[in-house]
Amino acid sequence: MLETERYGEAGELLEFLLGCQGQDSRQYEEWNALLQWLKDAFPTSLDGTSEGSSEPDSEEDLARQHIESKLALDKDYGHKLLHAAMEGPLSEHSLLALEQLSYVDMPEIDDALREWLQREQLHPLVQYHVLQTLKRRGATGSVKFFRGQEAVDIELDTTPLKSADFPPPIHHILDRVAEQTQVHNPNLFYFAQELWFQFVMGTYGTMDYRSMLSDEDSTLDIWAAALHQTVSESLPDGKSDEEIRSTYGITDALRLRFEQVYRSMKQFVGAVRQR
Repeated sequence: MLETERYGEAGELLEFLLGCQGQDSRQYEEWNALLQWLKDAFPTSLDGTSEGSSEPDSEEDLARQHIESKLALDKDYGHKLLHAAMEGPLSEHSLLALEQLSYVDMPEIDDALREWLQREQLHPLVQYHVLQTLKRRGATGSVKFFRGQEAVDIELDTTPLKSADFPPPIHHILDRVAEQTQVHNPNLFYFAQELWFQFVMGTYGTMDYRSMLSDEDSTLDIWAAALHQTVSESLPDGKSDEEIRSTYGITDALRLRFEQVYRSMKQFVGAVRQR
């Protein structure tokens, strides 16, 4: 959800989640830390204010101006950002540094990021943020690297920068979950939405991702059921696993494929929690 244009919306969601009850205390600490990072990094996005022009600068313009001011004071700032993104531990700080590299005019950054993807077994979400940074920088062509054990070849030109940019089937799957949860269990749907786009980014370019793009209703139902069941394990909605599968029409003939998809999603969730 942390695309450039949606920092304000992300802050609102985090504030909403912090007001919810019944979650693990560590989860609240993570949400609060992320909210504070957003407020520090992009204050004008979260306070809803703007000064001067009736057409305020976009978040991208503000981010670019911020980086240019840093570079004016420290000519080595670009290299420091690159080091923070690539050499530091995975954290909100390193992800922010990676995004800020989008606005640094240093041609060698493109090669450094491509080589990093190919050399290191990075967290799948970090890999996707690297792809987004390369695209924002205007890099073109494809990049080959491994996502887990699977070799992928991804075209930078078509890499989505926002969740809305993903192909329609990606949204149709989430729509199916919304139909079953948005009214009677909105909390579950909020988490399903967040998990879904993280998972889509984490599997982008893989066989799992290509499977999601199918026009077959049964395939979309399988992914929707797996998402619903995965989220319901953290936020129970009163339905058994069997009832969830039945809701999405997962018959015995589809059960094997469903279990494979569900296992992929569970493995991703485990990787995210260990990051």
